Amino acid sequence: MRHMHARVSPPSALLRALVLGLVLGGPAIAQDGDIARGLLGSEVFVAGAAPVVREPVAGDLFVAGGAVAIEAAVAGDVTAGGGALRLDAAVGGSLQAAAGRIDVRGAIDRDARLAGGQIELGPQSVVGDDLWIAGGQLRLLGAVNGDVHAAGGHVLIDGPIGGDVAVGSGELALGPNARIAGALRHRGGVVRRDPAAQVGGGVRSWPGWGERASAVRTTAPPDPLAGWGWALALALLAALLLALAPGFQARVGRTLLRQPVASVMLGFAWLVAAPLVLLALMVTVIGIPLTLLGVLLHLLLLPLAYVSTAIALGDAVLRGWRADPAWIWRVLAAAALLAALWQALRLPWLGTPLSLLALLSGLGALALQLRRQPTV
Repeated sequence: MRHMHARVSPPSALLRALVLGLVLGGPAIAQDGDIARGLLGSEVFVAGAAPVVREPVAGDLFVAGGAVAIEAAVAGDVTAGGGALRLDAAVGGSLQAAAGRIDVRGAIDRDARLAGGQIELGPQSVVGDDLWIAGGQLRLLGAVNGDVHAAGGHVLIDGPIGGDVAVGSGELALGPNARIAGALRHRGGVVRRDPAAQVGGGVRSWPGWGERASAVRTTAPPDPLAGWGWALALALLAALLLALAPGFQARVGRTLLRQPVASVMLGFAWLVAAPLVLLALMVTVIGIPLTLLGVLLHLLLLPLAYVSTAIALGDAVLRGWRADPAWIWRVLAAAALLAALWQALRLPWLGTPLSLLALLSGLGALALQLRRQPTV
């Protein structure tokens, strides 16, 4: 099948490419038959009923379709979605994919994030860093050099894992080739372990809400500083938001405090509806670029919403002390709230609901800014 190529000068943004192609009449994204293909600098975009990537990609690859096959090496990251995905080549960056069925048979230099009905990492596959995977049936037969975070109905691990493994599943099976260097934590149903399987850090239950961890600790206690990097990163994000848009963040805070119920409900609607809208856009070729951009924006919006809630609550506390607190006091208050939320995650009954409530409140308050704001 003949493919049409189009070039667009950087910046290589999919939305800009689409606008250039449709508004200016240039072939930013050209279509030939059931295949649409675009070349944006070093990035390649392919979409269609059954797209096959047979030529090496020097940059990032964005591909979507009913049945996707990647048979040539990709130097950068791969973002893929569709009914089925088969990866037979090497990926120099990370892999993000969502499909009904995913088969990975190549090497991924960095991490991988996979979601689907049936996912298999073949015996020859390698994930250079961490693996996040969720689906109905998960078969991990290849090597993962980092940690594994898995959630599924049935999970089979029958290959080498260089770090820790955390699994939530109905059934977990460890095959004879399983070699887990770190600890294995499991939450859910039965664990079936072949006598030849090896777990260096031991196996322990992973408690759910209201449950208590097993008394016997098979690994060293976690580093108390582990995970605080995320809290620090969010605190730095709060400082940046307050420096660049202090007035906007003040409006978000007032909205959240004056309309808390509406903010939470709208945030919940946003969280549920956004993936459905993006999925609906994916079924059309012209909507796939918007889908990929929408996924990126949606993922960026989640930490912004979480931090906005902390800023709003911090401002509310400070207003009891002074009407117009300085930037540094707003940053410190938001950082203190973020630290408190991080510590709350350790509480089995309160942590997760409280964190989710903070996320939904921020999402809804941000969404309410789309309407015209009254003068205060």
